[in-house]
Amino acid sequence: MRVGAFVLAAQFPGQGHDEALHRAVRTAEVAEEAGLDAVWVAEHHFVPYGVCPSAITLAALLLGRTRRIGVGTAVSVLPTTHPVTLGEQTALLHLTSGGRFTLGVGRGGPWVDLEVFNAGLAAYEEAFPESLELLMRWLREPRVAAAGERFAFREVPVVPRADDLFGRPGPPVTVACTSPASVRLAARHRLPMLLGMHSTDEEKADMVALWRACALEAGATPEEAAEPGHVAAGVVQVGDRRPEAAETLLKAMPGWLRQGLGAHVTVDGRERRMRDPQEYTELLCRIHPVGPPRLCADRLAATAERTGVRRFALLAEGSGDLAATEENLRRLGTDVLPLLS
Repeated sequence: MRVGAFVLAAQFPGQGHDEALHRAVRTAEVAEEAGLDAVWVAEHHFVPYGVCPSAITLAALLLGRTRRIGVGTAVSVLPTTHPVTLGEQTALLHLTSGGRFTLGVGRGGPWVDLEVFNAGLAAYEEAFPESLELLMRWLREPRVAAAGERFAFREVPVVPRADDLFGRPGPPVTVACTSPASVRLAARHRLPMLLGMHSTDEEKADMVALWRACALEAGATPEEAAEPGHVAAGVVQVGDRRPEAAETLLKAMPGWLRQGLGAHVTVDGRERRMRDPQEYTELLCRIHPVGPPRLCADRLAATAERTGVRRFALLAEGSGDLAATEENLRRLGTDVLPLLS
């Protein structure tokens, strides 16, 4: 089982952008000290839910600040960037980090980002499969041309080549999946899924089963379909007693969620129903490792057994406090991880 930290760079009420970003950097540094497997960096635009606008840029900084731990994006929003640009950046980080970088990509949402970056609503609603196809070709082939509806250009050489490292085919890539369509798309490319922290074990198990069936239909071997390396996002709060650990999150997270999720603006004026922040936090406390070390370890083991997912990206900054976040990460490494092995 591989346990990593999920970094949102969340701006809690009363905090500045610099405070949220400093906590994000410290999360990576302490996660490495604590023996965690990886750090996963989120990307958002124009909302305090997360103040990192470029996951791949922050990932580059974190790779420079660390020496062992893996660093990934969770996710880089593909509709608002050019797939070749993202492919070049990915290859650069893959090669210069000695293979420690993982690219996670996602479709994002129908947000005003699409207007600001001149991508258009079609980039979100229709063009994600074409963008992902072009990205994967860039990461796997020596020369690439495009003749699609959204991207068309003459053949050019891929420089730098991501598959030059140790003769491997290129950097690992994951796809954020929240719908059957995205699951099928990831499976066709035989790419592991990044599953959201709102999903229950039952929902995760259903998505894993669908991915496996679609991957087999697309020509994957039974071995490839059985162990693709899916990643499950979640929250973690390690405490001596479960009520106190849950209270830490229930005091801080609803205010952040109300402020952060409520700031999203749709590009076309469509209504988007926001989860009730209090109920959502209570759900997260129920389905994720929140409580004493033994409970946290059992919760992770149960999810792995029920879903087959054995990689985790856990949000440790739910208290909103830097010192508490660092202590939470240290206890995750020293008190919980040994129980999993």
